[in-house]
Amino acid sequence: MPTLLIRAFRAPDLRKKILFTLGVIGLFRFGQILPAPGVNVVAVRECLRGTGGGFADMLQLFSGGAMLKLSVFALGIIPYITASILVQLLTVMVPRLAALRKEGSRGQARITQYTRYLTVALAVLQATTVVAMARTGGIFPTCRREVLYDAGPAASAVVVVTMVAGTCVVMRLGELITDRGVGNGMSMLIFVQVVAVFPSYVSTVFVLSPFALAAMLLSGVVLVAAVVAMEQAQRRIPVQYAKRTAGRRMYGGTSTYLPLKVNQAGIVPVIFASSLISLPQLATQAAGGTGPVAEWVAYHLASGSHPVYVAAYLSLITAFTYFYVSITFDPVEVAENMKRYGGFVPGIRPGRPTAEYLRFTLSRLTAPGAAYLAALSLIPIIAFVILRDPATQQNFPFGGTTVLIMVGVGLETVKQVEAQLEQRAYTGFLRGSPART
Repeated sequence: MPTLLIRAFRAPDLRKKILFTLGVIGLFRFGQILPAPGVNVVAVRECLRGTGGGFADMLQLFSGGAMLKLSVFALGIIPYITASILVQLLTVMVPRLAALRKEGSRGQARITQYTRYLTVALAVLQATTVVAMARTGGIFPTCRREVLYDAGPAASAVVVVTMVAGTCVVMRLGELITDRGVGNGMSMLIFVQVVAVFPSYVSTVFVLSPFALAAMLLSGVVLVAAVVAMEQAQRRIPVQYAKRTAGRRMYGGTSTYLPLKVNQAGIVPVIFASSLISLPQLATQAAGGTGPVAEWVAYHLASGSHPVYVAAYLSLITAFTYFYVSITFDPVEVAENMKRYGGFVPGIRPGRPTAEYLRFTLSRLTAPGAAYLAALSLIPIIAFVILRDPATQQNFPFGGTTVLIMVGVGLETVKQVEAQLEQRAYTGFLRGSPART
């Protein structure tokens, strides 16, 4: 890794991209620290000391701590990620969007524009919800301080507009990183949000027990290595292309493979499951948090160690893993494309038999992938059972979502840097003078 960074900084064009990415990340973090107008910063800091668990933990993780601070970039990248997932789901269900996806770059540009519109709509909805919870005390249920200087409609509207505008700026920053920086911009920003709260999680465990922190860091290294191995694991289905003649040239006759990852769904099922399992608690808090239903939800679904919570969480992760894989990978379409270009799986007839074989193989791979995601999500609960401290579960630094995001984005960025270095070396070779890396 250090050698790769040295080689990357020696390349002028790549060094410029890395510095540009770091500059955008710095601006993004500044916007997450900057409070929105009308926010009582002192009251927010006092309320943050006593918050933890359930919906607040999810907000803390996926916003880099910005949403609970009611900052300008409070919503972060959450509305864009939600809009992207929804548009991806609608692309499979709506024929018009499916046709746009097949139109190439022009259709993809239209889909991107629809994603932006949906991002703004979701940002308005989420900002309104957060400000309403801040006015009624739902975002900090155990704190009685007023986090807004003025809880009137006009002042609240200013905070909502500020957060929505901040979401638009964040969306643009992510696009700038993708176009002029290194890595995927949106993935890089969510990586920054998750890593931003990592030091506070580690310090919480250190205050609990330095020995527990040492054991946790050691197990974290092993866990990260295991996640890297699983993220790289894939089933390679051999594909043979028949020879064909076009004019005086002969094409095909090559052997390749179709890679099917064990974790084909990525981090999406965990995000979906975390969001859905937090909805009952959010709904009861918005309704006042009193009554038998609210008490049942607070006892069974607010505590992450309760068997009902664990069973519901694992069931949602498994269901969403199968659902997301089924809509993002179409065996029939892959089989038809292979048949169109003269490709076939050895021993399997082209067309429908190939599609059935791919569907069967993908189903067999999805089962260990879902079990892998479920096992990662259980790690904070296991740590709570071992250490018997609620802060461990609420602020565990090596939770499944955290490790998956850090490892996934890290691997993707490293691969892109290596690809650009290799491309630069080939360019120098073709010009007759190898480029210095």
